[in-house]
Amino acid sequence: MKVLVIQPKIGMGDMVIYLPYIHAIAEKFESPVSILVKENSRAEDLLIDDDQISEIITLDRTNSNSGSHDGVQGFFKLIEILKEKKFDKVFIFSSSLRYFLVSKLAGIKNIAQYPLFRKKDNIVTSAKIFTENQLGFIVSTRPKLSLDKLKVENYKKKLVKEMKHICIGISASGPTKRWSIKNYINLCEKINEKIPSQFFIAAGKNDKELVNEIFNSKIKKNCFSFVDLKISETMPIIKNCDLYIGNDTGWLHISAALNVNCLALFMDSPVQAYGKYSENIKVIVPEGETEETTSHDTLGAEKISFDKVLNTSIQLLTN
Repeated sequence: MKVLVIQPKIGMGDMVIYLPYIHAIAEKFESPVSILVKENSRAEDLLIDDDQISEIITLDRTNSNSGSHDGVQGFFKLIEILKEKKFDKVFIFSSSLRYFLVSKLAGIKNIAQYPLFRKKDNIVTSAKIFTENQLGFIVSTRPKLSLDKLKVENYKKKLVKEMKHICIGISASGPTKRWSIKNYINLCEKINEKIPSQFFIAAGKNDKELVNEIFNSKIKKNCFSFVDLKISETMPIIKNCDLYIGNDTGWLHISAALNVNCLALFMDSPVQAYGKYSENIKVIVPEGETEETTSHDTLGAEKISFDKVLNTSIQLLTN
């Protein structure tokens, strides 16, 4: 049976979070599956060594409706693409009527989808319930990114054995989800005073100004930036890290899926949706908030306790 999974969410973190369910579908049908995802999911990089994914089809839709699969013409263009591939079954991780109609008109006879027109959901809970109902067995929420062992071992040889190796996630999807770069610089300096460490700065090209601040600080000699690397090139490095410390961003979810211990700072996003699906993630929330009260409008960046982040980091590094 030829199976397609449609996952239209934006971003690396969402792509990682959906992996357990995509892998469970591949397991059920005893065959790799095709996935339809947006380019900014970075699936091409994240899944480069994943033998449960047979094909990645790019879904070109944008917020400005300028993508090649937007509008009426884009709707029919996507139908033609899927029709040519002759899928037998599709799993749609979305409540959108558009994807149901696309699948139907593409000739896919067996369609499984979220309830239509549902507006709000917990990304993990909804995916888990949907997948388990469709497959008939329990599915773990914990994602696992596949990675060639040789790549990991080759990078491990480059590391200084006497040092700890820490991934610092300074990126964020918006300013309200970002801890101050001065806090991160101070944190790295304080950690290094107690435990000699090398810091891998997980950031993208849009974060160059923040990265420059780090490389103009006293800790710069201990730092290495991901800015000019592909996601696939960073993964063997992250896999060799002892700890991730950073914002709730794609790098957090990549680190957790590579089985790295993570300390995640949730300033303006819901812990219940993005911080509880993996036992690799330990969270810190703003003072006065709880894991249950953090949301997309908490605005708590200034209320993250520096001492708590530092002390918890040291504890995780020495346990």
